[in-house]
Amino acid sequence: MAGALTTSGLRRSFRGFTAIADVSLDIPAGARHALIGPNGAGKTTLINLLTGALRPDDGEVMMDGNRITHLPQHARVKRGLTRTFQVNTLFASLTVLESVALAVCERLGQGADCWRPVSAREDVLDEAYELLGSLGLDGDGGAVTRQLPYGKQRLVEIALALAARPSVLLLDEPAAGIPSGESQQLIATIERLPAETTILLIEHDMSLVFRFAQRITVLAAGSVVTEGTPDAVAADARVRELYLGGEGHA
Repeated sequence: MAGALTTSGLRRSFRGFTAIADVSLDIPAGARHALIGPNGAGKTTLINLLTGALRPDDGEVMMDGNRITHLPQHARVKRGLTRTFQVNTLFASLTVLESVALAVCERLGQGADCWRPVSAREDVLDEAYELLGSLGLDGDGGAVTRQLPYGKQRLVEIALALAARPSVLLLDEPAAGIPSGESQQLIATIERLPAETTILLIEHDMSLVFRFAQRITVLAAGSVVTEGTPDAVAADARVRELYLGGEGHA
């Protein structure tokens, strides 16, 4: 059975510097998978290759057994692959409900019509309210996005990604910059996302990674060091040396 998201022999260099070297992943449908590694490991480059923001020099990216290596970003979103970013990209001046409703309209191919009075878009509003409720944001629909606490802004960003109804969701450091108490709430919300949605989490907070992930891939210097269960990764001496026991993690 083909994995929800797989790569084989993925490579990418920049002016002679190898950022990603022969990376192969196989993430099954419904997985809760984490990607970790120290600063400069190549995590962001790998995510950009998965999403189509960058083209590989060699290797393949597949979704459900179908080659997507050369598809542009928007086409991958249509296939069901969406992401969040380390720096959120919200519609800051819109309300939370307006932001999510606009994302729903974009998925439906009705972005140009989404500025009609909200009362005329009952179907879109119903879906937006349902999304907000699933993330614990049902009481924040009328709030202006930029006025929310940062932790809730990250949840809104996840709501925008989920509005595309992804089969694969890439979460790029969702807890970055969030106080510890809020990050625990954030990861608890992520844990409640639909079981059928495959999630790849990139995160520097190891307590969150080991709480969330069923399997972990460790990247260093552009290559996979190891992959396994959280217990196996935590026990690996190479991981402790490269990442868990060091400083300046990312």
